[in-house]
Amino acid sequence: MRFLPLLLRNLLRKKARTLLTIGSFMAALLLFGLLAIISRALSQGVDIAGADRLMVRNRVSLIMPLPKSYQMQIARIDGVRAVTHASWFGGVYQDRRNFFAQFAIDTETWRDVYTQYRMPDEQWQAFVADREGCAVGRDLARRFGWQLGDRIPIEGTIFSGTWELNIRAIYEGERPDEPTMDLWLHYDYLDERRTIIKGYVGWYAVRIADPAAAENVAGAIDSRFANSPFETRSETEAAFLSGLARQIGNIRLLILTVGTVVFFTLLLVCGNTMAITVRERRGELAVMRTMGYPQGLLLMLIMAESLLLAGLGGAAGLVLAKLITLGGDPTRGLLPIFYLAPGEMALGLGLALGLGAIAALLPGLAALHGRIVNQLRGV
Repeated sequence: MRFLPLLLRNLLRKKARTLLTIGSFMAALLLFGLLAIISRALSQGVDIAGADRLMVRNRVSLIMPLPKSYQMQIARIDGVRAVTHASWFGGVYQDRRNFFAQFAIDTETWRDVYTQYRMPDEQWQAFVADREGCAVGRDLARRFGWQLGDRIPIEGTIFSGTWELNIRAIYEGERPDEPTMDLWLHYDYLDERRTIIKGYVGWYAVRIADPAAAENVAGAIDSRFANSPFETRSETEAAFLSGLARQIGNIRLLILTVGTVVFFTLLLVCGNTMAITVRERRGELAVMRTMGYPQGLLLMLIMAESLLLAGLGGAAGLVLAKLITLGGDPTRGLLPIFYLAPGEMALGLGLALGLGAIAALLPGLAALHGRIVNQLRGV
């Protein structure tokens, strides 16, 4: 702590340069945070997918339906604990830009499979009892200012007509990064009103007893419906969501490439800054060496200066990215998971500090290993 005044005095010697360096780190870590948010959102929750859930869809395509009669047959397969189903509704609320997902679900079995969603039991019972009822996620309700008891009109795009729904339940996730931007309505209500594909569902979600046996259970399901008019493809929920993410490209590779370029550029900027800073103080360092200060201590002071710049700028950028997420999804539902996890913030700060250390190490070693008389001659 006795060297802190010296450290601060060195940082304030060139205020503009110090502020620009901190700003560079802040911009880079803000970009890192936003890329991490987008990566998590476009992966559609692959990292939080249930290890004990399988997704069963039509083998041809996800948009092709499956018979509702499959539900009881899947439930009788060994290793299956519960089966539910869902169907994409695809309606519009007020404006086509107000996109959010809507699913027609089987209210009798839904919570047996998706146990991670939380809501008061009386709200769930009110939803089950009301054929025109719906349940909405907390983030979705906050986005539109919905309250329990509101009646909302959804204009059908796949299933024509205006669908008036009563908000009977508002659900939350057990984890902060759980997506809560969906609307659930009754499958029976949808099947009753629609004029096409009656008696069919979009896909099945299967909860299994042993996650280690997922491959065997999936194979048994697909074998059960092999050579039928509606063959199935069963896979883990994580694999299912990863497949959806791959349809829009290799997001992780793109983000890794952009992030690498940004941090390499930041390393050059920080390295150049520290090289200039150390060069300006070569005479001072030579005097301190003459007074008996060990080279290791002087190197630590140089690195501490760089680490302080990196830490301040990196922390500011990550805090700014976190504040952006607290304002909710700015894309109106295109990024249903808009969350910056503490682990990602810690990783970003660690990268910033690592870059700061590397940027100071080489100039510091070069300045401290020269002959003192030569350094003093340049003063």
